[in-house]
Amino acid sequence: MLTAISEQQYSLAKEYVQSVHETVIKRNPHEKEFHQAIKEILDSLVPVFAKHPQYIKHGILERLVEPERMVTFRIPWVDDSGKIQVNRGFRVQFNSALGPYKGGLRFHPSVNASIIKFLGFEQIFKNALTGQPIGGGKGGSDFNPKGKSDNEIMRFTQSFMTELSKYIGPDTDVPAGDIGVGAREIGYMFGQYKRLQGGFEAGVLTGKGIVYGGSLARKEATGYGCVYFANEMLKSKGTNFNNATVVVSGSGNVSIYAIEKAQQFGAKVVACSDSNGYIYDPSGINLNTVKRLKEVERKRISDYIIEHPQATYTEGCTGIWSIPCDIALPCATQNEIDEDAAKLLVANGVKAISEGANMPSTLEAIEVFLNNEVLFGPAKAANAGGVAVSALEMAQNNMRLSWSFEEVDAKLHVIMQNIYDHSVHAAREYGAEGNLVAGANIAGFLRVAEAMLAQGIV
Repeated sequence: MLTAISEQQYSLAKEYVQSVHETVIKRNPHEKEFHQAIKEILDSLVPVFAKHPQYIKHGILERLVEPERMVTFRIPWVDDSGKIQVNRGFRVQFNSALGPYKGGLRFHPSVNASIIKFLGFEQIFKNALTGQPIGGGKGGSDFNPKGKSDNEIMRFTQSFMTELSKYIGPDTDVPAGDIGVGAREIGYMFGQYKRLQGGFEAGVLTGKGIVYGGSLARKEATGYGCVYFANEMLKSKGTNFNNATVVVSGSGNVSIYAIEKAQQFGAKVVACSDSNGYIYDPSGINLNTVKRLKEVERKRISDYIIEHPQATYTEGCTGIWSIPCDIALPCATQNEIDEDAAKLLVANGVKAISEGANMPSTLEAIEVFLNNEVLFGPAKAANAGGVAVSALEMAQNNMRLSWSFEEVDAKLHVIMQNIYDHSVHAAREYGAEGNLVAGANIAGFLRVAEAMLAQGIV
Protein backbone atom coordinates (compact mmCIF):
# COMPACT_ATOMS: atom_id res chain seq x y z
CA MET A 1 0.00 0.00 0.00
CA LEU A 2 1.02 3.62 -0.51
CA THR A 3 2.89 4.91 2.53
CA ALA A 4 1.56 8.03 4.20
CA ILE A 5 2.15 11.16 2.16
CA SER A 6 1.72 14.58 3.67
CA GLU A 7 -0.61 17.12 2.11
CA GLN A 8 2.44 19.27 1.38
CA GLN A 9 4.21 16.45 -0.52
CA TYR A 10 1.11 15.74 -2.54
CA SER A 11 0.53 19.44 -3.24
CA LEU A 12 4.11 19.94 -4.41
CA ALA A 13 3.89 16.89 -6.67
CA LYS A 14 0.62 18.10 -8.15
CA GLU A 15 2.09 21.55 -8.83
CA TYR A 16 5.13 19.95 -10.48
CA VAL A 17 3.02 17.75 -12.76
CA GLN A 18 0.77 20.69 -13.64
CA SER A 19 3.76 22.89 -14.53
CA VAL A 20 5.17 20.23 -16.84
CA HIS A 21 1.75 19.78 -18.43
CA GLU A 22 1.47 23.52 -19.07
CA THR A 23 4.92 23.54 -20.65
CA VAL A 24 3.91 20.72 -23.01
CA ILE A 25 0.79 22.63 -24.09
CA LYS A 26 2.82 25.80 -24.67
CA ARG A 27 5.57 24.05 -26.64
CA ASN A 28 3.19 21.93 -28.72
CA PRO A 29 0.20 24.16 -29.57
CA HIS A 30 -2.79 22.71 -31.43
CA GLU A 31 -1.62 19.09 -30.95
CA LYS A 32 -4.79 17.82 -29.27
CA GLU A 33 -4.03 14.08 -29.49
CA PHE A 34 -0.62 14.60 -27.90
CA HIS A 35 -2.13 16.81 -25.20
CA GLN A 36 -4.73 14.12 -24.45
CA ALA A 37 -2.11 11.38 -24.09
CA ILE A 38 0.05 13.58 -21.85
CA LYS A 39 -2.84 14.52 -19.55
CA GLU A 40 -4.09 10.94 -19.18
CA ILE A 41 -0.67 9.75 -18.05
CA LEU A 42 0.51 12.73 -16.01
CA ASP A 43 -2.61 12.91 -13.86
CA SER A 44 -2.03 9.38 -12.60
CA LEU A 45 1.63 10.01 -11.71
CA VAL A 46 1.07 12.61 -8.97
CA PRO A 47 1.32 10.06 -6.09
CA VAL A 48 4.54 8.68 -7.62
CA PHE A 49 6.23 12.09 -7.50
CA ALA A 50 4.88 12.68 -4.00
CA LYS A 51 6.48 9.43 -2.84
CA HIS A 52 9.69 9.75 -4.91
CA PRO A 53 10.83 13.41 -4.92
CA GLN A 54 14.13 12.31 -6.49
CA TYR A 55 12.27 12.04 -9.80
CA ILE A 56 11.39 15.73 -9.54
CA LYS A 57 14.96 16.65 -8.58
CA HIS A 58 16.35 14.86 -11.64
CA GLY A 59 13.80 16.32 -14.06
CA ILE A 60 12.56 12.91 -15.16
CA LEU A 61 9.20 14.17 -16.35
CA GLU A 62 10.56 17.21 -18.21
CA ARG A 63 12.87 14.89 -20.14
CA LEU A 64 10.24 12.20 -20.65
CA VAL A 65 7.68 14.45 -22.37
CA GLU A 66 10.24 15.82 -24.85
CA PRO A 67 11.20 13.45 -27.69
CA GLU A 68 14.87 12.62 -28.02
CA ARG A 69 14.46 13.18 -31.75
CA MET A 70 11.65 14.11 -34.15
CA VAL A 71 12.23 13.67 -37.88
CA THR A 72 9.93 15.04 -40.60
CA PHE A 73 10.69 14.41 -44.26
CA ARG A 74 9.39 14.68 -47.81
CA ILE A 75 8.31 11.55 -49.73
CA PRO A 76 8.16 12.08 -53.50
CA TRP A 77 6.79 9.21 -55.62
CA VAL A 78 5.21 8.64 -59.05
CA ASP A 79 1.67 7.27 -59.40
CA ASP A 80 0.48 4.93 -62.17
CA SER A 81 -0.52 7.86 -64.39
CA GLY A 82 3.02 9.23 -64.25
CA LYS A 83 2.12 12.14 -61.97
CA ILE A 84 4.53 13.11 -59.20
CA GLN A 85 2.95 12.91 -55.73
CA VAL A 86 4.43 14.25 -52.50
CA ASN A 87 3.59 13.05 -48.99
CA ARG A 88 5.00 13.86 -45.59
CA GLY A 89 6.82 11.32 -43.43
CA PHE A 90 7.43 11.28 -39.69
CA ARG A 91 9.50 9.38 -37.14
CA VAL A 92 9.56 10.29 -33.46
CA GLN A 93 12.29 8.64 -31.39
CA PHE A 94 10.86 9.39 -27.98
CA ASN A 95 12.84 7.50 -25.37
CA SER A 96 15.68 4.95 -25.51
CA ALA A 97 16.28 4.40 -21.78
CA LEU A 98 15.26 0.73 -21.99
CA GLY A 99 16.53 -0.15 -25.46
CA PRO A 100 16.34 0.81 -29.16
CA TYR A 101 13.31 2.85 -30.17
CA LYS A 102 10.42 0.54 -31.03
CA GLY A 103 7.06 1.38 -32.53
CA GLY A 104 4.98 1.03 -35.65
CA LEU A 105 4.55 2.98 -38.87
CA ARG A 106 1.08 4.28 -39.74
CA PHE A 107 0.00 5.18 -43.29
CA HIS A 108 -3.25 7.15 -43.09
CA PRO A 109 -4.43 10.60 -44.28
CA SER A 110 -4.95 11.70 -40.66
CA VAL A 111 -1.28 11.25 -39.73
CA ASN A 112 0.36 14.43 -38.46
CA ALA A 113 2.92 15.44 -35.83
CA SER A 114 0.37 15.37 -33.00
CA ILE A 115 -0.80 11.83 -33.73
CA ILE A 116 2.74 10.52 -34.16
CA LYS A 117 3.84 12.12 -30.88
CA PHE A 118 0.83 10.81 -28.95
CA LEU A 119 1.49 7.31 -30.29
CA GLY A 120 5.21 7.56 -29.56
CA PHE A 121 4.63 8.80 -26.01
CA GLU A 122 2.17 5.98 -25.30
CA GLN A 123 4.69 3.54 -26.77
CA ILE A 124 7.25 4.38 -24.07
CA PHE A 125 4.99 3.04 -21.35
CA LYS A 126 3.53 0.19 -23.38
CA ASN A 127 6.98 -1.11 -24.26
CA ALA A 128 8.15 -0.76 -20.67
CA LEU A 129 5.18 -2.83 -19.47
CA THR A 130 6.19 -5.76 -21.68
CA GLY A 131 9.40 -6.21 -19.68
CA GLN A 132 11.33 -6.39 -22.97
CA PRO A 133 14.44 -4.24 -23.69
CA ILE A 134 12.79 -1.73 -26.03
CA GLY A 135 12.35 2.04 -25.98
CA GLY A 136 9.49 4.08 -27.42
CA GLY A 137 9.06 5.48 -30.92
CA LYS A 138 6.49 5.81 -33.71
CA GLY A 139 6.29 6.93 -37.31
CA GLY A 140 4.29 7.05 -40.48
CA SER A 141 2.95 9.19 -43.30
CA ASP A 142 -0.21 10.96 -44.43
CA PHE A 143 -0.19 8.63 -47.45
CA ASN A 144 -3.51 6.85 -48.07
CA PRO A 145 -2.94 3.27 -49.28
CA LYS A 146 -6.64 2.70 -50.07
CA GLY A 147 -7.30 2.45 -53.79
CA LYS A 148 -3.61 2.36 -54.66
CA SER A 149 -2.16 -0.35 -56.91
CA ASP A 150 0.58 -2.69 -55.72
CA ASN A 151 3.08 -0.80 -57.87
CA GLU A 152 2.05 2.53 -56.35
CA ILE A 153 2.36 1.04 -52.85
CA MET A 154 5.83 -0.26 -53.74
CA ARG A 155 7.04 3.02 -55.21
CA PHE A 156 5.77 4.98 -52.22
CA THR A 157 7.23 2.64 -49.58
CA GLN A 158 10.58 2.54 -51.36
CA SER A 159 10.74 6.34 -51.36
CA PHE A 160 9.64 6.41 -47.71
CA MET A 161 12.34 3.92 -46.68
CA THR A 162 15.04 5.71 -48.68
CA GLU A 163 14.76 8.60 -46.23
CA LEU A 164 13.79 6.65 -43.10
CA SER A 165 16.78 4.32 -43.49
CA LYS A 166 19.09 7.13 -42.35
CA TYR A 167 17.64 7.02 -38.86
CA ILE A 168 16.94 3.34 -38.09
CA GLY A 169 18.87 0.14 -37.45
CA PRO A 170 18.70 -3.08 -35.37
CA ASP A 171 20.31 -1.39 -32.35
CA THR A 172 18.97 2.12 -32.96
CA ASP A 173 15.33 2.13 -34.01
CA VAL A 174 13.20 -0.84 -35.11
CA PRO A 175 9.89 0.10 -36.78
CA ALA A 176 6.97 -2.26 -37.39
CA GLY A 177 3.50 -2.03 -38.93
CA ASP A 178 0.42 -0.15 -37.78
CA ILE A 179 -2.74 1.10 -39.53
CA GLY A 180 -2.20 0.94 -43.30
CA VAL A 181 1.08 -0.93 -42.97
CA GLY A 182 0.82 -4.69 -43.23
CA ALA A 183 2.93 -7.56 -44.53
CA ARG A 184 3.03 -6.15 -48.07
CA GLU A 185 4.30 -2.73 -47.00
CA ILE A 186 6.83 -4.18 -44.53
CA GLY A 187 8.15 -6.46 -47.27
CA TYR A 188 8.68 -3.61 -49.72
CA MET A 189 10.35 -1.48 -47.04
CA PHE A 190 12.64 -4.30 -45.94
CA GLY A 191 13.67 -4.95 -49.53
CA GLN A 192 14.54 -1.29 -50.04
CA TYR A 193 16.47 -1.11 -46.75
CA LYS A 194 18.47 -4.20 -47.73
CA ARG A 195 19.18 -2.67 -51.11
CA LEU A 196 20.41 0.59 -49.56
CA GLN A 197 22.52 -1.02 -46.84
CA GLY A 198 24.00 -3.77 -48.96
CA GLY A 199 23.41 -6.39 -46.28
CA PHE A 200 20.67 -8.50 -44.70
CA GLU A 201 19.90 -6.90 -41.33
CA ALA A 202 16.85 -8.89 -40.30
CA GLY A 203 16.40 -7.03 -37.02
CA VAL A 204 15.75 -3.61 -38.56
CA LEU A 205 11.99 -4.20 -39.02
CA THR A 206 9.48 -6.46 -37.31
CA GLY A 207 6.27 -7.87 -38.69
CA LYS A 208 8.29 -9.39 -41.53
CA GLY A 209 7.16 -12.37 -43.56
CA ILE A 210 7.99 -15.75 -42.02
CA VAL A 211 10.23 -16.73 -44.95
CA TYR A 212 12.61 -13.81 -44.41
CA GLY A 213 12.94 -13.49 -40.64
CA GLY A 214 9.47 -12.86 -39.28
CA SER A 215 8.03 -14.48 -36.19
CA LEU A 216 5.17 -16.92 -36.06
CA ALA A 217 2.19 -15.48 -34.09
CA ARG A 218 3.25 -11.88 -34.81
CA LYS A 219 0.20 -10.97 -36.89
CA GLU A 220 -2.08 -12.52 -34.28
CA ALA A 221 -0.28 -11.00 -31.30
CA THR A 222 -2.06 -7.67 -30.74
CA GLY A 223 -5.54 -9.15 -31.08
CA TYR A 224 -4.71 -12.26 -29.04
CA GLY A 225 -3.01 -10.16 -26.39
CA CYS A 226 -6.03 -7.86 -26.09
CA VAL A 227 -8.23 -10.88 -25.37
CA TYR A 228 -5.69 -12.43 -22.98
CA PHE A 229 -5.64 -9.19 -20.99
CA ALA A 230 -9.44 -9.00 -20.96
CA ASN A 231 -9.59 -12.58 -19.75
CA GLU A 232 -7.35 -11.72 -16.79
CA MET A 233 -9.73 -8.91 -15.84
CA LEU A 234 -12.73 -11.23 -16.15
CA LYS A 235 -11.02 -13.96 -14.09
CA SER A 236 -10.56 -11.46 -11.25
CA LYS A 237 -14.37 -11.32 -11.06
CA GLY A 238 -14.85 -15.07 -11.41
CA THR A 239 -16.02 -15.05 -15.03
CA ASN A 240 -14.62 -15.45 -18.56
CA PHE A 241 -15.42 -15.17 -22.29
CA ASN A 242 -17.50 -18.33 -22.49
CA ASN A 243 -21.01 -17.56 -23.84
CA ALA A 244 -20.34 -13.81 -23.64
CA THR A 245 -21.61 -11.47 -26.37
CA VAL A 246 -18.76 -9.43 -27.81
CA VAL A 247 -18.56 -6.38 -30.10
CA VAL A 248 -15.25 -5.68 -31.85
CA SER A 249 -14.68 -2.47 -33.81
CA GLY A 250 -12.48 -2.53 -36.89
CA SER A 251 -11.78 -5.42 -39.25
CA GLY A 252 -8.03 -5.10 -39.71
CA ASN A 253 -5.27 -7.20 -38.27
CA VAL A 254 -5.95 -6.45 -34.60
CA SER A 255 -9.71 -6.88 -34.90
CA ILE A 256 -9.57 -10.13 -36.87
CA TYR A 257 -7.37 -11.89 -34.35
CA ALA A 258 -9.21 -10.47 -31.36
CA ILE A 259 -12.35 -12.00 -32.88
CA GLU A 260 -10.51 -15.28 -33.47
CA LYS A 261 -9.26 -15.61 -29.90
CA ALA A 262 -12.56 -14.48 -28.37
CA GLN A 263 -14.35 -17.15 -30.40
CA GLN A 264 -11.78 -19.75 -29.32
CA PHE A 265 -12.58 -18.76 -25.72
CA GLY A 266 -16.27 -19.49 -26.34
CA ALA A 267 -17.61 -15.98 -27.01
CA LYS A 268 -20.17 -14.97 -29.63
CA VAL A 269 -18.80 -11.98 -31.57
CA VAL A 270 -21.75 -10.22 -33.19
CA ALA A 271 -20.30 -7.07 -34.81
CA CYS A 272 -17.25 -5.56 -36.47
CA SER A 273 -16.61 -2.55 -38.70
CA ASP A 274 -14.40 -0.68 -41.12
CA SER A 275 -14.02 3.03 -41.86
CA ASN A 276 -17.31 3.08 -43.83
CA GLY A 277 -19.68 1.29 -41.46
CA TYR A 278 -20.37 -1.81 -39.39
CA ILE A 279 -22.01 -5.21 -39.70
CA TYR A 280 -24.20 -6.88 -37.09
CA ASP A 281 -24.67 -10.64 -37.30
CA PRO A 282 -26.88 -11.90 -34.45
CA SER A 283 -25.88 -15.50 -35.20
CA GLY A 284 -22.20 -14.65 -34.72
CA ILE A 285 -19.61 -13.26 -37.13
CA ASN A 286 -18.27 -15.74 -39.69
CA LEU A 287 -14.56 -15.07 -39.30
CA ASN A 288 -13.53 -16.95 -42.44
CA THR A 289 -15.60 -14.54 -44.52
CA VAL A 290 -14.13 -11.49 -42.79
CA LYS A 291 -10.59 -12.82 -43.24
CA ARG A 292 -11.12 -13.44 -46.94
CA LEU A 293 -12.74 -10.05 -47.55
CA LYS A 294 -10.07 -8.11 -45.68
CA GLU A 295 -6.86 -10.09 -45.91
CA VAL A 296 -7.21 -11.56 -49.41
CA GLU A 297 -9.69 -9.58 -51.49
CA ARG A 298 -9.17 -6.22 -49.72
CA LYS A 299 -12.88 -5.43 -49.93
CA ARG A 300 -15.19 -3.39 -47.68
CA ILE A 301 -16.95 -5.01 -44.72
CA SER A 302 -20.33 -4.19 -46.33
CA ASP A 303 -19.74 -7.12 -48.73
CA TYR A 304 -20.20 -9.49 -45.77
CA ILE A 305 -24.01 -9.28 -46.00
CA ILE A 306 -23.97 -10.55 -49.60
CA GLU A 307 -22.92 -13.96 -48.29
CA HIS A 308 -24.68 -13.71 -44.93
CA PRO A 309 -28.13 -12.18 -45.52
CA GLN A 310 -29.12 -12.61 -41.87
CA ALA A 311 -26.60 -9.88 -41.05
CA THR A 312 -27.19 -6.14 -41.43
CA TYR A 313 -24.86 -3.38 -42.53
CA THR A 314 -25.07 0.21 -41.26
CA GLU A 315 -23.23 3.19 -42.69
CA GLY A 316 -21.09 5.05 -40.16
CA CYS A 317 -18.90 3.59 -37.45
CA THR A 318 -20.02 5.06 -34.13
CA GLY A 319 -23.33 3.20 -34.06
CA ILE A 320 -21.55 -0.08 -33.41
CA TRP A 321 -21.45 0.82 -29.71
CA SER A 322 -25.26 0.84 -29.56
CA ILE A 323 -25.26 -2.96 -29.92
CA PRO A 324 -25.75 -4.57 -26.47
CA CYS A 325 -22.77 -6.66 -25.42
CA ASP A 326 -21.01 -8.11 -22.39
CA ILE A 327 -17.52 -7.25 -23.64
CA ALA A 328 -16.40 -4.48 -26.00
CA LEU A 329 -13.06 -4.61 -27.79
CA PRO A 330 -12.37 -1.26 -29.54
CA CYS A 331 -9.74 -2.17 -32.12
CA ALA A 332 -10.14 0.51 -34.81
CA THR A 333 -8.62 3.91 -34.06
CA GLN A 334 -8.15 6.67 -31.49
CA ASN A 335 -11.14 8.32 -29.78
CA GLU A 336 -13.74 6.03 -31.34
CA ILE A 337 -15.61 5.75 -28.02
CA ASP A 338 -16.73 9.13 -26.73
CA GLU A 339 -18.68 9.94 -23.57
CA ASP A 340 -22.08 9.30 -25.15
CA ALA A 341 -20.98 5.95 -26.59
CA ALA A 342 -19.55 4.96 -23.22
CA LYS A 343 -22.82 5.81 -21.46
CA LEU A 344 -24.72 3.75 -24.03
CA LEU A 345 -22.42 0.76 -23.51
CA VAL A 346 -22.91 1.01 -19.74
CA ALA A 347 -26.69 1.35 -20.09
CA ASN A 348 -26.70 -1.80 -22.25
CA GLY A 349 -24.85 -3.78 -19.57
CA VAL A 350 -21.25 -3.95 -20.76
CA LYS A 351 -19.03 -5.65 -18.19
CA ALA A 352 -15.55 -5.21 -19.65
CA ILE A 353 -13.66 -3.04 -22.14
CA SER A 354 -10.25 -4.06 -23.46
CA GLU A 355 -8.59 -1.58 -25.83
CA GLY A 356 -7.00 -3.16 -28.90
CA ALA A 357 -6.45 0.17 -30.68
CA ASN A 358 -4.31 3.06 -29.43
CA MET A 359 -6.29 5.44 -27.18
CA PRO A 360 -9.71 4.44 -28.61
CA SER A 361 -11.59 5.88 -25.61
CA THR A 362 -11.70 9.58 -24.83
CA LEU A 363 -10.81 10.77 -21.33
CA GLU A 364 -14.51 11.40 -20.67
CA ALA A 365 -15.40 7.87 -21.81
CA ILE A 366 -12.78 6.35 -19.53
CA GLU A 367 -14.22 8.28 -16.60
CA VAL A 368 -17.68 6.87 -17.39
CA PHE A 369 -16.32 3.31 -17.38
CA LEU A 370 -14.37 3.73 -14.14
CA ASN A 371 -17.24 5.50 -12.34
CA ASN A 372 -19.57 2.63 -13.27
CA GLU A 373 -17.07 -0.06 -12.19
CA VAL A 374 -16.73 -1.49 -15.70
CA LEU A 375 -13.57 -3.56 -16.04
CA PHE A 376 -11.32 -1.39 -18.19
CA GLY A 377 -8.08 -2.46 -19.86
CA PRO A 378 -6.24 0.62 -21.17
CA ALA A 379 -4.52 0.44 -24.55
CA LYS A 380 -0.95 0.71 -23.32
CA ALA A 381 -1.53 -2.50 -21.34
CA ALA A 382 -4.18 -4.36 -23.31
CA ASN A 383 -2.69 -3.92 -26.79
CA ALA A 384 0.94 -4.43 -25.83
CA GLY A 385 0.92 -7.95 -27.25
CA GLY A 386 1.95 -6.80 -30.72
CA VAL A 387 5.07 -4.98 -29.64
CA ALA A 388 5.87 -7.75 -27.15
CA VAL A 389 6.03 -10.30 -29.97
CA SER A 390 7.93 -7.77 -32.09
CA ALA A 391 10.56 -7.84 -29.34
CA LEU A 392 10.49 -11.64 -29.48
CA GLU A 393 10.99 -11.39 -33.25
CA MET A 394 14.03 -9.19 -32.63
CA ALA A 395 15.38 -11.81 -30.20
CA GLN A 396 14.92 -14.58 -32.75
CA ASN A 397 16.66 -12.47 -35.41
CA ASN A 398 19.61 -11.82 -33.10
CA MET A 399 19.94 -15.54 -32.33
CA ARG A 400 19.29 -16.53 -35.96
CA LEU A 401 16.62 -19.05 -35.03
CA SER A 402 12.83 -19.41 -35.07
CA TRP A 403 10.41 -20.47 -32.36
CA SER A 404 7.22 -22.39 -33.05
CA PHE A 405 3.80 -20.70 -33.03
CA GLU A 406 3.00 -22.45 -29.76
CA GLU A 407 6.22 -21.23 -28.13
CA VAL A 408 5.64 -17.62 -29.14
CA ASP A 409 1.96 -17.71 -28.16
CA ALA A 410 2.84 -19.16 -24.75
CA LYS A 411 5.40 -16.40 -24.17
CA LEU A 412 2.81 -13.80 -25.25
CA HIS A 413 0.24 -15.20 -22.84
CA VAL A 414 2.71 -14.97 -19.94
CA ILE A 415 3.70 -11.40 -20.90
CA MET A 416 0.05 -10.28 -20.92
CA GLN A 417 -0.56 -11.94 -17.55
CA ASN A 418 2.50 -10.16 -16.16
CA ILE A 419 1.34 -6.80 -17.53
CA TYR A 420 -2.01 -7.28 -15.82
CA ASP A 421 -0.40 -8.34 -12.53
CA HIS A 422 2.08 -5.44 -12.53
CA SER A 423 -0.70 -2.95 -13.32
CA VAL A 424 -2.89 -4.29 -10.51
CA HIS A 425 0.03 -4.18 -8.05
CA ALA A 426 1.07 -0.62 -8.99
CA ALA A 427 -2.51 0.65 -8.71
CA ARG A 428 -2.83 -0.90 -5.26
CA GLU A 429 0.56 0.39 -4.06
CA TYR A 430 -0.15 3.97 -5.11
CA GLY A 431 -3.68 4.28 -3.77
CA ALA A 432 -5.68 3.58 -6.93
CA GLU A 433 -6.95 0.06 -6.24
CA GLY A 434 -8.74 -1.42 -9.25
CA ASN A 435 -7.80 1.41 -11.61
CA LEU A 436 -5.77 -0.25 -14.34
CA VAL A 437 -5.32 3.05 -16.20
CA ALA A 438 -3.34 4.45 -13.25
CA GLY A 439 -1.71 1.09 -12.58
CA ALA A 440 -0.40 0.65 -16.13
CA ASN A 441 0.85 4.24 -16.28
CA ILE A 442 2.67 3.94 -12.96
CA ALA A 443 4.16 0.50 -13.62
CA GLY A 444 5.49 1.58 -17.02
CA PHE A 445 6.77 4.91 -15.72
CA LEU A 446 8.69 3.41 -12.80
CA ARG A 447 10.68 1.09 -15.06
CA VAL A 448 11.62 3.91 -17.45
CA ALA A 449 12.34 6.41 -14.64
CA GLU A 450 14.75 4.06 -12.89
CA ALA A 451 16.65 3.48 -16.14
CA MET A 452 16.83 7.23 -16.79
CA LEU A 453 18.16 7.87 -13.29
CA ALA A 454 20.85 5.25 -13.77
CA GLN A 455 22.00 6.72 -17.10
CA GLY A 456 22.48 10.32 -15.94
CA ILE A 457 21.30 13.50 -17.62
CA VAL A 458 21.00 12.49 -21.28
